[in-house]
Amino acid sequence: MAGAEERFGGVDVLVNNAGYGYRAAVEEGEEAAVQQLFDTHVFGTARTIKAVLPGMRRRRSGTIVNLSSIGARLSPPGSGYYAAVKAAVEAMTLSLRREVEPLGITAMVVEPGGFRTDFAGRSLTQAETPIGDYAQTAGKRRKEQDTVHGNQPGDPAKAAARLVDVVESDTPPYMLVLGNDASDAFRAALDALRADVDAWEQVSRSTDVDEPDAE
Repeated sequence: MAGAEERFGGVDVLVNNAGYGYRAAVEEGEEAAVQQLFDTHVFGTARTIKAVLPGMRRRRSGTIVNLSSIGARLSPPGSGYYAAVKAAVEAMTLSLRREVEPLGITAMVVEPGGFRTDFAGRSLTQAETPIGDYAQTAGKRRKEQDTVHGNQPGDPAKAAARLVDVVESDTPPYMLVLGNDASDAFRAALDALRADVDAWEQVSRSTDVDEPDAE
């Protein structure tokens, strides 16, 4: 980071894009593989954020962009650990945004759908030992069953261009959803969640302490 500060005079925009996929039923997940996944996506993101923030605070400016995934919203079978790391990044980013906004710094999340990158190719890992009982759920998302790679609807060049536009705008959002597939899935997930909350609202509102009636 000192080298970047010396050469460029400071880091104006940090984009945390390092990551890879991991597919496994929750029961299938190997501890070492899951720990590495969290270290890359969550703790690695936190480390780079902490590295750039001192300079951004001094300058009272800067933008931090953390890449998430529509998987954080959908949590499909076989992607529980990947969804978990991306959900953690999103929650951390929202707190960060509220912490640094008064300092002139912006933090935001990008939640893309399927784009034609290497994510579903060389960047996709999975549990080594599948469990037969999950063949019809998590098993359907194993690499040997996957036909997505190279057929994703999203254009990475367009996504990058739109991201630059958003970062340079006056009011960057907390969350930027990219892709028609992601936008449709995001709205469907919100509708399903709202329906669940509404269905159980009476139970949700039944747990406060019973205060004595005022005389």
